[in-house]
Amino acid sequence: MLPLPRGLYAITPDRADTDSLLNAVRSALAGGIGVLQYRNKQADAMLRRQQAEALLALCRPAGVPLVVNDDLALALAIDADGLHLGSEDGDLAAARAALGPARLLGASCYDRIELAASAIAAGASYVAFGAAYPSTTKPHAPHAPLALYRQAAASLSRPVVAIGGITVSNCAPLLAAGVHGVAVCNGLFDAPDIAARAMAFQDVTAGDASI
Repeated sequence: MLPLPRGLYAITPDRADTDSLLNAVRSALAGGIGVLQYRNKQADAMLRRQQAEALLALCRPAGVPLVVNDDLALALAIDADGLHLGSEDGDLAAARAALGPARLLGASCYDRIELAASAIAAGASYVAFGAAYPSTTKPHAPHAPLALYRQAAASLSRPVVAIGGITVSNCAPLLAAGVHGVAVCNGLFDAPDIAARAMAFQDVTAGDASI
C-alpha cells in the first residue's frame, strides 16, 4: 500500500480557470506539499478530466501523490495515486477492490471514530476527521475536538488526517494530538504567496518551533 506522506495535505480550490489552478499548484509543489487532492465540485465531467490529467502531469515528476475526490471512475481513468470518499460518496470496499492494494484510499469520518474503524476494515489507507476548526469551505461540518484526534491517533491502525479551518498558527495542537497530516484548502491557496505558505506549513509539521 502506498504510504501517506506526512505533513501538508493540500486540497485544490474550485477553479474553472485551469491555468490559474495549475499555477497555484505549481507554487504549492514548490513549497513542498506532501499530497495533493483534486477536488472541484463545480466543474463538469470534461473539465474535471482535463484538470485532473494536467495536475497529475505536475505531481508525478514531483513525487507527490495525486488523490481524486469522490470520483472513482476519474481516479481509475487517469491512473491517479488514490481516491478520497465521503460517507455517502461510494462503497469503500468496492473502491478498494477497483483501485487495487497499492493506491491510497481515504475516508472522511467527520466526528465519528466508529466510521473510521469501519473504513479501515473496508480498506482505507488513512482516515480524516473534521472540521477541526470553523471552516469556510464546509461551514456546517461537525466539529471534531482535539480529544477525538488523540483517541484516533492512539487507537487506529492507519494515519489520521485533520481537516477544517486549519492555519499555520492553529495546527500545532493537532500535531501534538498525533495527527499524521493536516488537510488545507483556503489556508494554502488563498495565500498571497502560496509557496511560502506551503513552506510554513511544512516547517510546522516538521516540528520547527520558530514558526
